Amino acid sequence: MNPTKVVITGGAGFLGRRLARTLLERGTLADAAGRQQPIERITLVDVVAPSGFDDPRIDTVVGDIADAALLARAVDASTTSIFHLAAIVSGMAEADFELGMRVNVDASRTLLDLCRAGGRMPRFVFASSVAVYGGELPAVVGDNLAVVPQTSYGTEKAIVELLVNDYSRRGFVDGRVLRLPTICVRPGRPNAAASSFASGIVREPLNGEAANCPVEAATRLWLLSPANAIACLIALHDADAAALGANRIVNGPGLSVSVSEMIAALERIAGTDVVARITYDRDPRIARLVDTWPGELAATRADALGLPRDDSFDAILRSYIAEEIEPSPRS
Repeated sequence: MNPTKVVITGGAGFLGRRLARTLLERGTLADAAGRQQPIERITLVDVVAPSGFDDPRIDTVVGDIADAALLARAVDASTTSIFHLAAIVSGMAEADFELGMRVNVDASRTLLDLCRAGGRMPRFVFASSVAVYGGELPAVVGDNLAVVPQTSYGTEKAIVELLVNDYSRRGFVDGRVLRLPTICVRPGRPNAAASSFASGIVREPLNGEAANCPVEAATRLWLLSPANAIACLIALHDADAAALGANRIVNGPGLSVSVSEMIAALERIAGTDVVARITYDRDPRIARLVDTWPGELAATRADALGLPRDDSFDAILRSYIAEEIEPSPRS
């Protein structure tokens, strides 16, 4: 047995915490030879300490993700798997160029260089985004379309994608890049991501609160449920490197859903009173960012690799209600 030692950056975030819990329940990950090995330790790295963990396999490193000394405390020669989720989100990266470059690019390069120095070639899963696309796009974006990002966030993600490809080519990491669709429905409160409204127009009305839609009702979004986002990250980690080849970048599978279709599903499932809490006040800043993103991708590589898809937005919505609305409040 060769126990797996995992690092999750952004480990206190929604996806990071959910990924850690799923890995703890699963108990194994694939090693360099593709064999499932027991998970010995999961190190969660973030600017704040994650809550809700009492498993002895969990440890934490808290501080600035762009601090090389901090990352060196988390990543060493014994690290076998890294899930790099930490990022400055789209709206914040657009508002603060230096911060976005420092966290989204510089910290990623530091993390990759720590892997190179360790010499163990860990499996390195990078959470990218469909925001790498932009400009004139076809109705359905294929896996091989060149990226022309129209935001700083998309540019930063595209830079790291290329770094992961090259560090994999050089044998420094066994890299895998998942271009995540918009994750919907996220629980909690809104964040600075331009896509935050996609969850907000569902989550807030279900919680009895008002919500505003800042884009046109016809705007199409490429969506993925939180559960399948986690499942895709793990499946891509465990995929055979030979099946990925020289191009380690995979468009995540999703659902192409318009805002009006999302709201129609909400009305079918939760009723007209819930939908009545939604207002429509276009925000040019958010709309400009969102309009640069593709509304549908082919994701043929993801399908070939067996990454899971959601069946329908109705199913995503019912799952969210079952997990987050119907249960009694969590402690």
